[in-house]
Amino acid sequence: MDPVRHFKISICVLLLLLTVGTCGYMTLEGWSLLDALYMTVITLGTVGFREVHDLSHVGKVFTMMLIFFGVGVIGYIVGSLAQIMFEGQFQRIIGRKKVEKAISALDGHYIICGFGRIGSLICKEFAAKPLPFVVVEKDVEMIAQMEQDGHGYLFLPGDATVDDVLLRAGIKRAKGLISVVTSDTENVYITLTARGLNPDLFILARAGEEGSELKLKRAGANKVVSPYLIGGSRMAQAILRPTVVDFIEIATGREHMELQMEEILIPAHSGFIAETLASSGFRKETGVIIVGVKKQTGKMVFNPESHTKIEAHDTLIVLGEPAAIEKLDQLVRCDSCAEELIKKHRKKDE
Repeated sequence: MDPVRHFKISICVLLLLLTVGTCGYMTLEGWSLLDALYMTVITLGTVGFREVHDLSHVGKVFTMMLIFFGVGVIGYIVGSLAQIMFEGQFQRIIGRKKVEKAISALDGHYIICGFGRIGSLICKEFAAKPLPFVVVEKDVEMIAQMEQDGHGYLFLPGDATVDDVLLRAGIKRAKGLISVVTSDTENVYITLTARGLNPDLFILARAGEEGSELKLKRAGANKVVSPYLIGGSRMAQAILRPTVVDFIEIATGREHMELQMEEILIPAHSGFIAETLASSGFRKETGVIIVGVKKQTGKMVFNPESHTKIEAHDTLIVLGEPAAIEKLDQLVRCDSCAEELIKKHRKKDE
């Protein structure tokens, strides 16, 4: 058991003994509340003062029992306190408070439930982006591993199927939740709990067994991924289409920084809305290749024509160097840049 929990329990037992002792002296000896409480404190403290009043035979037996239990509890408290001090539990408690404060300040973040093989990889990718996230994990060994790794991930010990744990993780303010615990049953419960707490939350869940995908979607998951299905398909494609797989790995992998594939959302206030891809000048100004456009309705336009209209909340799927992608992202968000670029490239287009 955690030494801090040991200490809390022993304090509760001590308070219980104080209550029992006070009530016992008031009942057995007919003393006032103050006299009974004073007698209980000096008895439990074993300070050796004389009795407040003469004790009856029953009172003496009661006092001996109180001393016996009191010495044990006091010794237990001292031992727990020493363990906390020697094991650095104070530093851990202070550190935990800082982490919980940082979690309470998160907004628009992601909650990752489970820090296993898949969860740790997701954390690595999110940290490289970077994206704000918090990990919820109930396994003690996994929690110890997170503390020792030194990655600085925000994590919350607890069971993600419990409402209070997800509320402490900021699910009301979260942008999405990823449930990747090993048990499909737990993934279903986590999805149900999360959907009930935040109906607008994007939920991505892991499916391990055949048939779990349908159950997870019924529970409220927006998207379900099967690592085994993806892994098997990827291995087959590595044999059937090795060059294509190599290209995808280069475009989507973090270790290859010379070429990246990213998605860029067109905000509702963008000045490029209602313009075409040609008049916006995205390709000419940045040099990126616009592979596709995902409309707000979910429709995907692959290899869009130059006259394709840009609409609010469109998602551009682009391929290019990281610097070029970053430049395009800044252009999309820059209201003052839109008018000048549109005039420049509209004339060229004409």
